[in-house]
Amino acid sequence: MNQTTSLLARRKSLYWRIHFWAALIASPFALLATLTGILYVFTPQVEDRLYAHLEHVVPQGAMRPLDAAVAAAETAAPRGWAVQHVVPPFRPDDTVQVAFAPPGGAPDEHAGHGMPAKARPAFGLPAQAVIVYVNPYDASVLGTLASSERFGNWAKKLHSRLLQGDGWRWMIELAASWLVVMLATGVILWWPRGAQTGLPRKGATGRNGWRQWHAFLGVALGLVSVVILATGLTWSQQAGGRIRVLRDISGQAPPPAPRGLHSREDGAPLDWQDAWQVARSHAPAIALQLTAPASQEDVWRATMADRSRPTLRFDLQFDAYSGKPLYYAGWDAQTAFGKATAIGIPFHRGEFGWWNQALLLLFGASVLFSLVSGWVMFFKRRAPGSLGLPKLLPGAWTSPSPLAWLAAAGMCALMPLLLVSGSLLMLLELILAQASHRRWVGR
Repeated sequence: MNQTTSLLARRKSLYWRIHFWAALIASPFALLATLTGILYVFTPQVEDRLYAHLEHVVPQGAMRPLDAAVAAAETAAPRGWAVQHVVPPFRPDDTVQVAFAPPGGAPDEHAGHGMPAKARPAFGLPAQAVIVYVNPYDASVLGTLASSERFGNWAKKLHSRLLQGDGWRWMIELAASWLVVMLATGVILWWPRGAQTGLPRKGATGRNGWRQWHAFLGVALGLVSVVILATGLTWSQQAGGRIRVLRDISGQAPPPAPRGLHSREDGAPLDWQDAWQVARSHAPAIALQLTAPASQEDVWRATMADRSRPTLRFDLQFDAYSGKPLYYAGWDAQTAFGKATAIGIPFHRGEFGWWNQALLLLFGASVLFSLVSGWVMFFKRRAPGSLGLPKLLPGAWTSPSPLAWLAAAGMCALMPLLLVSGSLLMLLELILAQASHRRWVGR
């Protein structure tokens, strides 16, 4: 065995060992995240069944002014609650959706992916919000629905923190961190060398067949894996904070609206119908969300209410009396990071339609196969009475290149839970090495 081959063998043994540990740590959480994620992907179909009677009507002549719908909604809202925003109908069969929030109600952190308030997108519902649905043609109230009771919010909470409080989100973040490691080491172990193609060979059976399909499917959907893991980490608690720091340092923060924008009190203020017409004349062809001024000098705000068309994203602020635009930022004004997340996050949630949902279903099935096949191979390899750890060749820990160590340091800096759990894992490795040495000396 020449020196180069020996170096490759040592590296392979180390990456295989790390791949095993990553799979051992991530598998339980990844299994739960995959199953709950598959459920969440089909939220549009489930909600269409559950809430079609609230969100859609049969068109019947001309629509009443938007103010009539808002006034009707106020009679059905909890006493003392204030209008948070209004989503006017975009299509003829859409209802008017009026969101109410309790006094001092806090925004839904998860709706903004854990971003601070100044960076949080304007779309989304506040925590504890109640939505009143109104027929735009006769201003009749069709019903109310608490934001927290929507199936989509329940499925999102199940997926992100297993229906527990935010304190449980660390589990999913830990799994995502080690899944990144599992994906990286899996690609390295799969990477074709020499005459190898990396494709499953016809007729392969037993553990070898499981291994080939395990590696191939994991790499084949690697790009989807990167998007899912990256977007998932952006709204995690620890890694998400570091990602946002890097975003801001690199100049990729969302374009901030100018401070101090205010309306000039000149004439009668715009009502809801007037504001809708102004927003519609400046906004792209997409469902929009209107937020009324909080005071006489404040401004109207409009933004997108449909995240399935991110390239039509906009933010508009205009004078509460004249309707004059004071600030507008469209897709072109977004940073590269903002554009990537605006596309990646809806993709993660399956909001781009059937093709997106089908791809995520295929991805979820592939993850489930990878998890099951990995454990099948483990039990086929493990000798009775042993731990079944992949064997480390002498000098394995010193075999990685400086670039590999730099990448590992960067991952630990970006994902704090990986650093903490990885440190504990290194301590365990030292204990196992000492135990193995004592057994060898005692022979």
